[in-house]
Amino acid sequence: MIYILYLLAGLLALALLLLGIALIRTSLSPAKRSEWEPVPEPERESVYSEKLSKMVQCETISERGVENREKFLKFHKVLEELFPLVHEKLEKTEIDGNLLFYWKGKSDERPLVLMGHQDVVPAEGEWLHDPFSGLIEDGKIWGRGSADTKCSVMAFFQAAEEMLEEDIVPEQDVYLSSSCTEEFGGDGAPKLVAELKRRGVRPYLVCDEGGAIVQEPIGGIKGYYAMVGVLEKGQGDLLLTAKSGGGHSSYPPKNSPIARLSKFVCEIEKKDPMKSEFEPEVRTMFETLGAYGPFAYRLLFGNLWLFGPLLKKLLPKISPQAGALLKTTIAFTMQSGSEAYNVIPQTATLGINLRYIPHQGMEASNAVIEQIANKYDLQMSVESGEDYCEPVNIKGGAYKIITDAIDKVFPKLPPCPYVMTGGTDARYYQEICDACIRFSPVVFGPEQMEGMHGLNENIDSVSLPGAVDFYKCLVELNK
Repeated sequence: MIYILYLLAGLLALALLLLGIALIRTSLSPAKRSEWEPVPEPERESVYSEKLSKMVQCETISERGVENREKFLKFHKVLEELFPLVHEKLEKTEIDGNLLFYWKGKSDERPLVLMGHQDVVPAEGEWLHDPFSGLIEDGKIWGRGSADTKCSVMAFFQAAEEMLEEDIVPEQDVYLSSSCTEEFGGDGAPKLVAELKRRGVRPYLVCDEGGAIVQEPIGGIKGYYAMVGVLEKGQGDLLLTAKSGGGHSSYPPKNSPIARLSKFVCEIEKKDPMKSEFEPEVRTMFETLGAYGPFAYRLLFGNLWLFGPLLKKLLPKISPQAGALLKTTIAFTMQSGSEAYNVIPQTATLGINLRYIPHQGMEASNAVIEQIANKYDLQMSVESGEDYCEPVNIKGGAYKIITDAIDKVFPKLPPCPYVMTGGTDARYYQEICDACIRFSPVVFGPEQMEGMHGLNENIDSVSLPGAVDFYKCLVELNK
């Protein structure tokens, strides 16, 4: 008994010592402040807003299984009117509505690809302003696609237009790439990648949508931060099927198909079977942002060596968004059973969407689901799936070009690596590029985040000059 008491006392002393070390480290590291604020440039904002407005007015909704090439050719005419030098001096390739412009540089050793997509999601519901009005009001450009991602497309086309006006020749080859099937994960980007492969092009850096300049990325972290996407989770759709002999509802059997599916759901809801881990990029993100937070944040996120195990358990309970950065997520999205109230179904199904994380990728995550499904006599089929993308080296040269451009164009704006939980076209470029970075150089506040794929999408006009300058800077820094 005495030995157990000595052991407990020793463990308590060790815990207090480690806590003391963490407190001292935190006390010696005063809180940082994000000091960058958007700076209005009325004249440039007016010019760029008008261009973006005209792009938004051209409706470019994409739909799986619907041929829309003519719609996008109409949009291309708008681009030609807005950016005449790009169309006059760059080599244009159009593939089924998808666009690729080649801007020849002094060297082809480190090609740069600037990306954004032309297509938008449907604009359903009641909007404050017509979703394809492109209305400029209250310092914003309103409409579907204004933020996702015609603002980026406008910005890199405008950057090229202004550099061409000054007869600037890039140090390295530049490609302006834009698909028209991004919103439903179509074959537009793969076709553009196939064209680049045919030409033997292996980009040094791809800059696509994803992260942005985000206001208060985590509650309590005040100010603006450049959230640079360096890792994109994979995703898969699984279908679970439960079968029985059916029957009449007046004498219901035990363990009917819906009951077995429900037990499966309850088990996962009660105890998530996926492993939570801090990927190196996620660790860096929390450490970076934590340094700008209150003392409790600096203590917890600045000492993950001590508090990491605790945070793995707490973060998913506190915030679904934070939890999604730590593990493969499981979402129950579709269900079917009998078509009548008084009939026990012979077959019931459950659709699941998974988002795969590197430490537990597609194969391992699917195996976890299948093992639990087997307990309840459920059949599992994989309807579709793509594994996670390899992370960008956050200590590499391509990432440094991005952060250097952020520092030059947006002084005192802290850059921070970020994990993409959604999907982008950049994933297709990973086949030919080791540094596919997801970052749109525009400001996303709560209003913009809410409007993404939702009602009243808009972008602040104050974002646009900085976005144009960022892409110009990126071209200049890629030497």
